Amino acid sequence: MRLLLVAAVPLLLAVAAIAVLVTWQARATAEREIAVLEERLLAAKKEELKNYLSIARTAFGAIYGNALPDDEDAKREVMQQLAAMLYGQDGYFFVFDYEGQNLVAPRQTLLINRNWLSLTDSQGTPITARFIEIARQGGGYHTHLWWKPTTGEEAEMVTYVVGLQDWQWAVGTGIFIDDVRATVAAAREGTVARIRETFLYIGAIALAALLLVFGTGLTLNFRERRLADARLKALTQRVFDTQEEERGRVARELHDSISQMLVGVRYALELARRRLHTGDPRAEQSLEKGIDTLSGAIQEVRRISRDLRPGVLDDLGLGPALGALVDEFGKRTGIETEFETVVFRNRLDQEAKIALYRIAQEALTNIERHAGARKVTLMVRGHKQGAILRIQDDGHGFTPGQAGAQGLGLRNMQERIEKLDGTLRILSSKSGTLIEAEVPLTHMLPPSTKTQESA
Repeated sequence: MRLLLVAAVPLLLAVAAIAVLVTWQARATAEREIAVLEERLLAAKKEELKNYLSIARTAFGAIYGNALPDDEDAKREVMQQLAAMLYGQDGYFFVFDYEGQNLVAPRQTLLINRNWLSLTDSQGTPITARFIEIARQGGGYHTHLWWKPTTGEEAEMVTYVVGLQDWQWAVGTGIFIDDVRATVAAAREGTVARIRETFLYIGAIALAALLLVFGTGLTLNFRERRLADARLKALTQRVFDTQEEERGRVARELHDSISQMLVGVRYALELARRRLHTGDPRAEQSLEKGIDTLSGAIQEVRRISRDLRPGVLDDLGLGPALGALVDEFGKRTGIETEFETVVFRNRLDQEAKIALYRIAQEALTNIERHAGARKVTLMVRGHKQGAILRIQDDGHGFTPGQAGAQGLGLRNMQERIEKLDGTLRILSSKSGTLIEAEVPLTHMLPPSTKTQESA
């Protein structure tokens, strides 16, 4: 769940941000394109109106140009021509005089000969008054609502009006632009549909990504769980192997030393008893030999106990414990030893002392069994970053690929130092091996007011 949340939450936030950004950009781009489309369609409609009116003026231009301002016959003839000029289903020309009276409206004859100066559409937009104003200015466009002849309902219209100043007429024609609005609305609906489709695609991609993250997380989880189980089994087996190895070592030492010594004591005591029964004066000699053998057994038990858990480590500290370990190693093996230490500024905690002691013990055991060394140097000291233990010998060394080079002993060293967040460095060549274990400052205790542990 943590992996899923860590991976899914940023993914969802990123997808949401992308979706909002894409939607905003798509909508803004679409609105710009729709506005351009609408502008172009309206420009085409206006140009069409202008052409229609240009054709009409060409038709009655000669009559208007040769007539006087009060020539009623010429006016009547022009009105008849304009009334006859119909185009499309709803197209026609209209004429209002400057006082607001309608003179020509072939498709809506109810308007003729009535004054419509105050006429407005259902939204309150002036119509006739605006026509007259545009005509007095020479010509122009006006957008308003008008009754569509084919349906009788109001629809949006663009009108182009010009003025015949000699006759005080506003002549114009209009075209309904509901088809333009429908085209724009369809384009806008298409844009909304595309945005909705884009949202669906983004959602599908996000869902697929979440499923992929979830599947990957489950796969990694199962894989890590299997690896953890395998490592746990291997660690458990190594613990069992270590326990068995330690038990075997203790059993061998008990059998090879303690058991033989105790048997010797028994034989000495039995011999002393027989000599006492027979009055042999050598009975005292047999008792003394048994006592000496028993004293050796006691010393051997103490040695085994010290190997399992040296009391000097708890009583005097790491330095004396390592010194005793090195001395006993030199006496037992005959290898020349050298021990060097300095006083610690701070005291090591119990966990670090045990770990460094066991690393030194394991290293000396490996030297005794495998190195063939003639001299061993062990140094332990404190420094600003913590404490360091260095063991060096002049044996024949080993290579990483050599059998036994990555045995249980080296793994135990590595695991002990890793548990302390320290570092273990092993350098080996034909001229010898160097093992260096470093414990961080976090395992150093504050100085004691009563005693100051020495290395």
